[in-house]
Amino acid sequence: MSTLYIVLGIIVIIGTIYFLIKRVEARMVLFASGLLMCILAGQPMAAFDAFASRMTAAGLIQAILSVMGFAFVMKYTECDKHMVHLIGGGLKKVGGFLIPTAVILTFLINIALPSAAGTAAAVGAIFIPILMAAGVHPATAAAAVFAGTFGSMLNPGNAHNPFVGELAGIESMDVISVHSVATISSGIIAAIVLFIVAIVTKEHKGYVPDTMENAEAFGKVNLLYAIVPVLPVVLLVLGSTVVPALEMGVPHAMLIGALIALIVTRKSPTKLTQEFFNGMGKAYANVMGIIITASVFVAGMNAVGLIDAFINAMTNSPAIVNICAAFGPFLLAVVCGSGDAATFAFNEAVTPFAEQFGVPIANMGAMAALGGALGRSMSPIAGAAIVCAGIANVNPMELAKRNAPGMIIATIVSMIILL
Repeated sequence: MSTLYIVLGIIVIIGTIYFLIKRVEARMVLFASGLLMCILAGQPMAAFDAFASRMTAAGLIQAILSVMGFAFVMKYTECDKHMVHLIGGGLKKVGGFLIPTAVILTFLINIALPSAAGTAAAVGAIFIPILMAAGVHPATAAAAVFAGTFGSMLNPGNAHNPFVGELAGIESMDVISVHSVATISSGIIAAIVLFIVAIVTKEHKGYVPDTMENAEAFGKVNLLYAIVPVLPVVLLVLGSTVVPALEMGVPHAMLIGALIALIVTRKSPTKLTQEFFNGMGKAYANVMGIIITASVFVAGMNAVGLIDAFINAMTNSPAIVNICAAFGPFLLAVVCGSGDAATFAFNEAVTPFAEQFGVPIANMGAMAALGGALGRSMSPIAGAAIVCAGIANVNPMELAKRNAPGMIIATIVSMIILL
């Protein structure tokens, strides 16, 4: 009977992947798949128990919701626009290294503005026209911005950092310290490889745009406004390293950042408060929603015995563990356009057993998260890809082709570093 359950579970998982590829609502697909597997195994309440227990994961909720609330405040106060325009002005001065510089700058901005699609929209509207005006092919200009949209891995409030931290029993900043070398190396690799691809294909110069959006239409940049988006990250880094007196939690830093934004910009306190809580609500719905439903999906796999079978298979063939952790989330992110569903499911199901394979929990969890982020950064159906392609007026598949070599190499290098 257990074999039958496993076979039925595999069929359900294949269906899950199919519907995710078709871009059916991910939360619905994960919940329905998990519930179906629990029902097939005769344990329907296991799905609801998993849903209820994950709803109140305190560490996750505090970090994820406060970061999204701060992001909404930055959008309302337009501090994010001032930061992007300030950095965009410097981009014009780097000469022939425009492409790798654009990747790195987008990567850095994405740390402060952790939404990939949001960063793509804010940064792309400035950087892509600048690159095109300098003679860079539109597809390569768009790919440069798209390639930098996984910098949020270094943000303590990125959903995967507190999630992995909870599994490993450590803080978000500790998780970042585990994967920081791999993540930064990946950003550098993505920038260099895209630059090489552009030189080989002769897309780094010579393009003559018909029209160009006026990047100066924004007006004068306010330096104080431009600094505010990075303050919470700076506080968290300083507090966990050289200034112990500043040590604080992610929500504390985000609230301090929001208060400073209020003081600096003198916007309406009422509206700013509304935006902060609107962001928190959206974070619970969109990010925590995936985490909660992924736990239901994993509960279903547990119920039919798939988790035990998978763990046993990896125990007997430990050589595949590293590949599964790195390229499992990577590949599903490429075909689904989001690394979240695959990464959360993998980390919920497999990462708690990492030490059985001789790998620290934090390392395996971080690799799965980074693999998913890198896969999403070369997916033609990712939201950030569609935004960048729209600004450059090219097919999103053109961005994916240009970013693929760098993301694949970065994943391999990260696997070597972390696992």
